Amino acid sequence: MPGVVSRAALCAATAAVALLAGCTSLQRAPGGTAVGTATGALVPSAWTAAAPTTASLSLAAWWRHFGDETLNTLVTQALDAATDVLAARARLAQARAAQDAAAAGLRPTLGASGSAQASAGEGRATSRLYRAGFDAAWEADLWGGGRAGVAAAEADASASAATLGQAQVTLAAEVAATYIELRSTQARLATTQASLASLEHTLRLTQWREEAGLVNRLDVEQQRTTVAQTRAQLPALQAGIEQAMNALAVLTGAAPGAWHARLGAAAPVPAAPAGLALAIPAAVLSQRADVQAAEARIRAAMARVDQTDAERLPSLQLSGSIGLSALTVSALYPGAGVASLLAGVSWPLLDGGRLQARVRAQEALLDEARVNHRATVLAALKEVEDTLVALRAAREQLAHQQVAVDAARRAARLAEQRYAGGLVDITSVLLTQRTLLAAEDALATTTGSAATQHVRLYKALGGGWTPNHTAPEATASAADRNPRP
Repeated sequence: MPGVVSRAALCAATAAVALLAGCTSLQRAPGGTAVGTATGALVPSAWTAAAPTTASLSLAAWWRHFGDETLNTLVTQALDAATDVLAARARLAQARAAQDAAAAGLRPTLGASGSAQASAGEGRATSRLYRAGFDAAWEADLWGGGRAGVAAAEADASASAATLGQAQVTLAAEVAATYIELRSTQARLATTQASLASLEHTLRLTQWREEAGLVNRLDVEQQRTTVAQTRAQLPALQAGIEQAMNALAVLTGAAPGAWHARLGAAAPVPAAPAGLALAIPAAVLSQRADVQAAEARIRAAMARVDQTDAERLPSLQLSGSIGLSALTVSALYPGAGVASLLAGVSWPLLDGGRLQARVRAQEALLDEARVNHRATVLAALKEVEDTLVALRAAREQLAHQQVAVDAARRAARLAEQRYAGGLVDITSVLLTQRTLLAAEDALATTTGSAATQHVRLYKALGGGWTPNHTAPEATASAADRNPRP
């Protein structure tokens, strides 16, 4: 029974990953048609199968595609020093140590021993006996339970490695998103400062016109209000910049303020090359760290079903010793040789169903692992689909907002010129200046949002780590290796 369950679990896991690999491109279908019968169950209808593209790039270091050396430095330092990654590395070391311990259980044990005994009785001289030798023991793995335990430990180590990879993926994405937010806020600050300078120039012009008797006091106060409202936005933007720099410092394992000198000067918002993200093959979804971790947990659960089931069958233990025995220490060598060999068989016949219940519990854990794997696959597909939608929307929004900014700038210049010539009142100037400020601020925000959506897509595709292709494949059940009576 456990062998059959294990094979069924392996088939289910393999089929789920095949559903991911069935999509060869993240290009979107114009009409959003369904993708074949084999993958239609899990793959969104907006994805289509397309020929592999030469633009497919490795996602192990996706942040380098942005071409920003400061971002590269931040991510590299974070991956080396962040506390979350260090903790995940420690957990991986624990799992690998447990794997070594499980493998050691299959091998014989050998130890050295020595003893000295003295005895005396009434009317008898004291007698002494010295012994020295080697003791060995070994339990035969008749039904593959020990090997199944090793396979489970190997799968646990693979899951820990994938969990470490997931921590790296999340960290790299968080660093990149925070860095983009910093540069976007700096751009918004620069835009606001430029708008403030223009508003102050208009205020001075209005004051001169008031002194000349061309406008009344109301125009001056309206412009002064606009200047004060714009200046009031600066502290919040400056605070956001400092908070982002503090966040980057902590993410890289440094104290808040450590990156202020390096990041204080404004720089362009990093942007990935157009079309790069959508040219990445969807097959990389099977390399997501969380998907691989879920697969490893299925392998571990399969092996533990076999390991637990083997406990219901007879076990054979062999032990022996060889050594020397003498009445004095100096006579130990050469002394009388002593050797012993012991073979033992144990078989749990009646245990009230305890072992069978443990097998059923492990089978239920296997079912849970399979369900969790499917949930992880579905969540991965949804994450990618949602991010693609958001990225497409951000790109379209960015194009429209650029048009709006260009138009707002022309309107603001025209209004200022007509106001200087006395052709319009201050209300027209105020309206165009406020519209321009709002449009430029929205453009800077959307520029950062588009870059952030690239980061989220790379994260959703599992970018940011190098999968361990040497991880053990799904382990065949002990029933397949050792037929049972």
